[in-house]
Amino acid sequence: MAPHSVYIHIPFCTNKCFYCDFNSFVTKNPQLIWDYLEALRAEMQLTFAQKPPRQIKTIFVGGGTPTFLDVEQMRHLLETVEHYLGKHLTADYEFTMEANPGTTDREKLTVMHGLGVNRLSFGVQSFDDALLKRLGRIHDVDDVYRSIENARAAGFENISIDLMFGLPDQTGEIFAKTLEKAFELPTKHFSAYSLKVEENTLFHTLYQKDQLPLPTEEAELNMYLMLIEQMQAHGYPQYEISNFARPGYESRHNKTYWLNEEYYGVGAGAHGYVDGERHVNAGPLPMYLQQCKTGLPRVEQFAVTRLEQMEEQMILGLRLRQGVDLLTFEQRFGEPVDRVFGDVIREEKAKGMLEEHAGCLRLTEQALPLGNEVFARFLLDREE
Repeated sequence: MAPHSVYIHIPFCTNKCFYCDFNSFVTKNPQLIWDYLEALRAEMQLTFAQKPPRQIKTIFVGGGTPTFLDVEQMRHLLETVEHYLGKHLTADYEFTMEANPGTTDREKLTVMHGLGVNRLSFGVQSFDDALLKRLGRIHDVDDVYRSIENARAAGFENISIDLMFGLPDQTGEIFAKTLEKAFELPTKHFSAYSLKVEENTLFHTLYQKDQLPLPTEEAELNMYLMLIEQMQAHGYPQYEISNFARPGYESRHNKTYWLNEEYYGVGAGAHGYVDGERHVNAGPLPMYLQQCKTGLPRVEQFAVTRLEQMEEQMILGLRLRQGVDLLTFEQRFGEPVDRVFGDVIREEKAKGMLEEHAGCLRLTEQALPLGNEVFARFLLDREE
């Protein structure tokens, strides 16, 4: 079967945030952006000719900052998407675009909504101006309010906000105020992540020099527990380790990943999963642009073995609060979970990290902050 989901990568940004290691580039050259959009069109043509889409349920445009595109570039991108995917969209499709406050105005948002985008994910990160500046963000809190007001005026109702915690000099009190302000907005969904200091970022350089005053592990854990409690109290149940939503507004596209389903991936540095094979596209723009002139811009493509698929089914599925559906696992792989991972499951249950509920295997509440330790147990020895 053809995938039901499509990821599209727009790698451009106004500036590089101090913590970001995503495949993104700062440019003031409009021709480079137009060249990229043409390369993206060529990749879509080859990708969808090679594996024709049938029913597309979700599209997600990420970055970078997709809303870095100006109005005409945005219109061109969305008309390209419409050309290749429009007739395949289901009636209830979800079409998400990442957006940064400060890069959206009412005209651009109106074009986006008119050309099929029906969900926005704003990279807010914090409602503290000092912290936003510390992160290297270009927006301030006023930009957040203005952007969401413009989005609502343009017709968007399904709006998500990204938040971060465990930031330099961030206290529990500061994070509590961010949550308080976030809940005042008409949003349907929140994603909230702890800061990870990645290599090749300014924060990593500062960290190595002992110039990045991060909260203690205990303080960061308390922020996460506060997050879960406050989200639940305000009507946003946790449905994944880092994601919270009003009932019915969970990110259907991201659930594609957590349910280990296949998806198309196009754009510089994008990953895809089609016909049991994962692929990685060229990340550097010159390489991506050149490869799109002669074929697909793949730098890596490999089949996922049956054992790897089972491991991924467990590791990704356990991120969801509902957990891994045991019957679905058995139907997909032809054998029950216990036959493959029985020892691991029994040991983790004994430690209070896993439990069964409503036909699913899931993390216990106490295991939520320690998920990565549990996930690692499902990477089996290949020699066995």
